[in-house]
Amino acid sequence: MNDVIRGAKKGVCSLSVVLASVLLVACAGAPDDISAPAPPTVGQGAASAETVCDAEAIQHAIGTSFDEASVPTLQSESGARQVRVLRPNSAATMDYREDRLNILLESNDMIEALRCG
Repeated sequence: MNDVIRGAKKGVCSLSVVLASVLLVACAGAPDDISAPAPPTVGQGAASAETVCDAEAIQHAIGTSFDEASVPTLQSESGARQVRVLRPNSAATMDYREDRLNILLESNDMIEALRCG
């Protein structure tokens, strides 16, 4: 009886080794000629010329009190498709979006800067 159990265990171990080998070969068999497309360069993003942000057009708002109601006006005047409001110590991604308006605020909610990106 012990020989039968040992034989079964040996068979299970052999089967495990074969399955592991097959899985490793399957993962390693990817062709080398597949590559990801090159990342876009600055100015080559999805935004068209019509949606590029123009922060110069809204510099008159610097030093004024920020109000959520002014966001659509600033967005429209700058031509931005997206708006991001950044308060002091806010976390923000570092990705550059030429169609995004960044409204930087002081701690008292006064507009400190208006930048695209």
